[in-house]
Amino acid sequence: MIVKQHLIFILYSLCANVFKGSQGQFPITQNVTVVEGGTANMTCRVDYNDNTSLQWSNPAQQTLFFGDKKALRDHRIELVRASSQELTIRISDVSLSDEGQYTCSLFTMPVKTTKAFLTVLGVPARPEITGFTKPAKERDVITLTCTTSGSKPAAHIRWFRNDKEVQGTREVNATGKSFTVRSSLKFEVDKQDDGVAYTCSVEHVSLSDPYLTTEVLEVHYAPQLEIRHSMIIPQEGLYFKLECVSNGNPIPEPVLWSKDGGELPDIERMIVEGRELTITTLNKTDNGTYRCEASNHLGTSSAEYTLFVYAKDFPGPTTDPNALGQHGPDHALIGGVVAVVVFITLCLIIVLGRYLARHKGTYLTHEAKGAEDAPDADTAIINAEGNHVHAEEKKEYFI
Repeated sequence: MIVKQHLIFILYSLCANVFKGSQGQFPITQNVTVVEGGTANMTCRVDYNDNTSLQWSNPAQQTLFFGDKKALRDHRIELVRASSQELTIRISDVSLSDEGQYTCSLFTMPVKTTKAFLTVLGVPARPEITGFTKPAKERDVITLTCTTSGSKPAAHIRWFRNDKEVQGTREVNATGKSFTVRSSLKFEVDKQDDGVAYTCSVEHVSLSDPYLTTEVLEVHYAPQLEIRHSMIIPQEGLYFKLECVSNGNPIPEPVLWSKDGGELPDIERMIVEGRELTITTLNKTDNGTYRCEASNHLGTSSAEYTLFVYAKDFPGPTTDPNALGQHGPDHALIGGVVAVVVFITLCLIIVLGRYLARHKGTYLTHEAKGAEDAPDADTAIINAEGNHVHAEEKKEYFI
């Protein structure tokens, strides 16, 4: 009886395992993500199998492999491994059209199926910046547009002005399964934009580093001039130089020098070299207003300097104006010294005034001495007059 029960238990277990292997389980798969042009491995497996077949089919329900038998003629698809518990295939040079749900089937009664989704990432094309024609003119309104195509999902575009991020307007358009992304910047240029680099950065999940492209602006603007001189106090007999410093694009050429509205009067002593005017030996006849003028295709600018030549023995600095901050007069220090001197003077006046007032009062008191001890007013007057008489007696006359 015991042996019979044991045999029944063994047969029940075997039947249960067969049922579990063929009827009670589903194939196991995983979703796969791959970059366009890459390779995708699709794996289907089961834990138990009684020699039933596994099959892979594509999103169009076309059979790719039935066990180790290839069913679809596509040279990109090949078998990696086929066994009773696993079926793995490889898809090379994946394209966006390969994306979708793939089905693994276990041929039992009934057939058991499991889905695996293949996601294909579209790599964005390298960006291009359009809309800028060199050179721009100051106050022109320009639009820079950065474009990238072929991304999936849509790429993200960022703008940078030199190293600082600026915001653009984004536009996304679908082209089949991929996207074309544009981002634009619209602004008015000025001379501060000349030489500025605008960089478009494209970021995407398929990229390890962003794609970058840069446009360097060239902005033309009218000139601005300034005259710099070599001495603070020009003196007779000294060497003197004026420099016409210009700021413009294109660089304003040539620089023209004049004096008091006319030509330079002494070309032997007044030498023009490029932007510099040099007077070799100063004298009083050089006094006057000097003017430099330059232009480019956007405008003309000028600057003036009034020269006064001091006598040779005139005391004062003759240093370069650029050194004025180091060697010139310190007005704050001079003002402080003057304030201290004025304060001390006021204090002395107040002390001296109080001293004189006090000694004047003592003198009057001594003059009335003798009257203060009188018993009555009449006696006080007499004593006071007596003091005046004595004072008159003490006077000395010299003939």
